[in-house]
Amino acid sequence: MTADDRPIPSVWARPGREKREQPALSRQQIVAEAVRLLDAEGVDALSMRKLGTRLGAGATSLYRHVANKDELVELAVDEVFGELRAPDMGDPERWREATAACAQGLRAVILRHPWIASMLGAMANYGPNLMRLSEDLLGTLETAGFSLAEANSAMSAVFAYVIGMTSSEAAWLTMLARSGQSEDEWAERLKPALEGLTRTHPRLGALFTAHADEDPVRLREQEFAYGLDRILDGLALARAGGPAPA
Repeated sequence: MTADDRPIPSVWARPGREKREQPALSRQQIVAEAVRLLDAEGVDALSMRKLGTRLGAGATSLYRHVANKDELVELAVDEVFGELRAPDMGDPERWREATAACAQGLRAVILRHPWIASMLGAMANYGPNLMRLSEDLLGTLETAGFSLAEANSAMSAVFAYVIGMTSSEAAWLTMLARSGQSEDEWAERLKPALEGLTRTHPRLGALFTAHADEDPVRLREQEFAYGLDRILDGLALARAGGPAPA
């Protein structure tokens, strides 16, 4: 078998199996429990045997619906994307608000399910929920005046920003959860070391002093919103036919 003849390793590219009997477990039950396990323990902890135990069934029962762990993770990723709702495109002039809402929604989903961050570039993301979201956002941007090719590039830029920013944020929050400390507790413990380290770096020292007593959650939200606004500024300029920023 040549490389071109090999099947694509994705649950979305595999033909559905004929249903000969009603299984005790549905795919939906399996995927929902897999998401709960992933939320609680992460990707490394997921196994067909462990999931079967949580469901009160043998791993063999799970293989009626998924071929392996990789397919199960694909299904779990798309299940999580199902939490996102399409942007409301009642007014083409409100494309920016609709796109920002989509980006904020994606950030919220990744932070609720931090394990998903490492999966988004590691598999074929062609599930129906992500396809629906992508189609709707493309429609939002195209209706606003972007060509389809421009809309696709704009969507890719927004998604790349959200995933990049939020992956780091999710990793940080996962580390905190494992430490058993809150952000405020961690910052308080780190404060003496940072005060010493920033003495020879005045700009970093000024930033550290300015934000030392601020709510870390609000700071992270502000940082995310600032970058998203700059991306949308650039898209608005492109939509208006203005020159690209220098």
